Amino acid sequence: MNTFFSYFSLSNQIEDFQKVIKDIESNVEFYGTNLWLLIFAIFVASLGLNVNSTAVIIGAMLISPLMGPIMGLGLGIGINDLLLLRKSFFNYLFAAGVSLGTSTLYFLITPISTAHSEILARTSPNIYDVLIALFGGLAGIVAASSKHKGNVIPGVAIATALMPPLCSAGYGLATLQMSYFFGAFYLFLINTVFIALATLVVVRLLKFPYKKLQNPQDEKRANQIAWIVVVATLLPSLYLGYDIVQQEKFTQSAHRFIQNETRFPNDYLLEKSIDARQKSIVLTFGGKRITDSEIEGMKKKLGYYQLEGATVTVRQGFEYLNEIKQTSEENPLKQILAEREIEMIALKARIDSLEAKEVNTIQLTKEIKALYPNFENIAITPLRSPDTLKGKNLENQLAFLQFSKVLNSKEKIQLQNWLETKLHLKMKVIFDP
Repeated sequence: MNTFFSYFSLSNQIEDFQKVIKDIESNVEFYGTNLWLLIFAIFVASLGLNVNSTAVIIGAMLISPLMGPIMGLGLGIGINDLLLLRKSFFNYLFAAGVSLGTSTLYFLITPISTAHSEILARTSPNIYDVLIALFGGLAGIVAASSKHKGNVIPGVAIATALMPPLCSAGYGLATLQMSYFFGAFYLFLINTVFIALATLVVVRLLKFPYKKLQNPQDEKRANQIAWIVVVATLLPSLYLGYDIVQQEKFTQSAHRFIQNETRFPNDYLLEKSIDARQKSIVLTFGGKRITDSEIEGMKKKLGYYQLEGATVTVRQGFEYLNEIKQTSEENPLKQILAEREIEMIALKARIDSLEAKEVNTIQLTKEIKALYPNFENIAITPLRSPDTLKGKNLENQLAFLQFSKVLNSKEKIQLQNWLETKLHLKMKVIFDP
């Protein structure tokens, strides 16, 4: 058992404590090279967010030196080094201010102002971001304290994503979208607090040299402040994490409800819209009008899918667009667009109808082959006649079947009857040979 736990021991691989402290202190300050690297990294990350390029954003995170002062904060609290703590805090604020200013300036002058997915992904932090920052920070300080550092620190910088939230916050400021600013900046604070917390915990566990304060009350107050900051940062993320889980559950349940309960004879679901935040489902149908009783029957089944309280709005495709047409008569362009949309919906409904009637020849081939080992190929196509051109709905089909050996008359009749019964269609069958 002792041998098993020895695999988890860090004692033989821990670097000299003073060397670790010196290395972290050297990365705390921002001037000269570090400052220019930070500015360039912010520009690269902003460009990556602007063009929605994940690869460019990852490159910016590798360049960024932001991890230094954050780990310095955790180390300063962990060993009670007030001088290091003050220096780390000042440089952290300076780096964050420079980053925010640089990204805001970039988004003010860039001609592209659309919020792409890479920006939006960093404006709604939750408990999962807390866990990423915590475990990323643990990996970072353990690697920094080890003789075998490897390339963990760049990986932590990528995983915890310190740069993109600052750039997204700059985008929010530049475009005056304060919800983006506060959401992204909160994510940056989450990463800061929990990387620093991870550093503090590991430093205490590894028993780094601890500086006792002259006044025990000051030491107690410092620890209380540290944990108040941690809890104050954690609580909103817990709520946001719970909210995002509830929204995902609603979306999944809504998809199951739509898949199972929205099938009506001679109707086609043309469009569906799910808003998990508002708990609403909007369904647009084309085809025969659905009655009010059918709609009410569908809504009564919401409870089976844990969708109590959800609102379902049903729009009848053609009727809905006709309403648009009637209210747009004063605007010829809107009327033309409405007419074109009606034509497109009618065409889609026709295509859906044809696809519904299309014969599954793959499955049919397997079944015929099982009955007639000499069977080789089949082709089925609708028969076209003058009556079809006049609009009469005839479902006659032409089937061409190829065999390696000739079938006798009885087998041909049996096979034709089987095909018509199987497909529910009247058929003209040609055998080869």
